[in-house]
Amino acid sequence: MDMSQKMIPDTEALLRQLARISLPTLGHFLEDGFVSHEIRSMVPGTRILGKAVTLRLATPNAYAVNRAISLLQPGDVLVIDCCGDTAHACIGAVTGTAVQCAGAHGIIVDGVVTDVVELRAMQLPVFARGTTALTTKKIEAQGSAVNVPIRCGGVEVAPGQLVLADENGVVCLAVETAASVVNQALASDEAEPAILARLRAGEAAASVLQVSAEAPR
Repeated sequence: MDMSQKMIPDTEALLRQLARISLPTLGHFLEDGFVSHEIRSMVPGTRILGKAVTLRLATPNAYAVNRAISLLQPGDVLVIDCCGDTAHACIGAVTGTAVQCAGAHGIIVDGVVTDVVELRAMQLPVFARGTTALTTKKIEAQGSAVNVPIRCGGVEVAPGQLVLADENGVVCLAVETAASVVNQALASDEAEPAILARLRAGEAAASVLQVSAEAPR
């Protein structure tokens, strides 16, 4: 094995580490990769962690959505760029069930979805800009593509990137980027309970929190 191969992070081990991290902790160490707050959880209490399968949906083309779903593997996350269309829902009860049965971990839609009551009953993690009763159509059209670089909520997303989401927001990261901060994030989360305990015990914030760039005492 050459040196370049040795430097490739173990994605499955990295995912196990990321599963232990509070999502906002990543915001302490990274600036990029955070999807617009307008894309939010449609199914309260759910969380997503997995690898992106991307869809650029250029028109309200149901066939393109179905093709993307047919490629999903266990642990994947379907990330859909609706190319600015916030009128037509591309995910609903049937497509959501197909995603869930494929073993995928959830769906991120830069657009809208439908059948939200059914999606919530399924407890399928779905994040979107909102809901509508207007849907895609079974009409073939050009321009859509699966597993190509897309934009989702202002963030560039490539196939295979890591996707993390909960009710705080959505983050899409290259494997290497996630690997570069995961140990710092874990350490931060591990230190937090002691900090909270000190504050709740009445210790002054100035002695608990770092109030300047100087190293804390």
